[in-house]
Amino acid sequence: MGRLVPAVTRALDILELFLDGDGTLSAPEITRRLGLPRTTVHELVTTLAARSYLVQVPDQPGRYRLGVRPYQLGSRYAEQLDLAAEGQQVARSVAETCDETVHVAILEGMDVIYIAKVDSTHAVRMVSAAGRRLPAHCTSVGKMLLASLPEDALAARLSGDQPLAAMTDNSITAPAELRRHLATVRERGIAVEQRESNPDVNCVAAPVRDTTGKVVAALSISVPTIRWSDERQAELEELAAKGAGELSVRLGHRRRAI
Repeated sequence: MGRLVPAVTRALDILELFLDGDGTLSAPEITRRLGLPRTTVHELVTTLAARSYLVQVPDQPGRYRLGVRPYQLGSRYAEQLDLAAEGQQVARSVAETCDETVHVAILEGMDVIYIAKVDSTHAVRMVSAAGRRLPAHCTSVGKMLLASLPEDALAARLSGDQPLAAMTDNSITAPAELRRHLATVRERGIAVEQRESNPDVNCVAAPVRDTTGKVVAALSISVPTIRWSDERQAELEELAAKGAGELSVRLGHRRRAI
């Protein structure tokens, strides 16, 4: 690895300060927060402003906000993102950690479509394929995605009391029961499937968010019942959340500071 250039590092440190708070900072605030000399901050801020990375806030002399250049770079980065490709890479990393089958899926109507999949190396494992479509209410990824919908979008998909199709005896078929279940998923931020799409498989899933914070996919870990336990479920829930978080970061999501 090559040597880091101090001036570039400091300039990036300044830009990253604008990710939190109200999005505006003065040179003295930057100096205080980074512990840099005032002359150094002045020179860096002047340079960043000259290159449109920062602009002065109208009617607030001495205060700066991000300029158009970071937006242009971010937009260019977003254009090059491929959810399936990024999902496949993260799924592979998660699968290597737990040696279970990992999926990334998106929602289409009341179905999920698997866009990435990495198999377990165990002889007994879930059999599936990228591109497969399943009823969302029968899967952990689907329940995670349904729980993340705005109320009007969910209502449009669950209108009336018509029973939902079952894949196993454990599938949730009553819309009212599904709504109660989704409320729990929404509260926990994790979805669990107990042999609802396959009588021999349990799954956990976590949400994947884009740069706006919107849930655009879900990542799941599928485990044969013979390897399932309360302890294993807790481990995989944590791992699924970590993997989904990593994929979210790759898509530009950044958790806001509390």
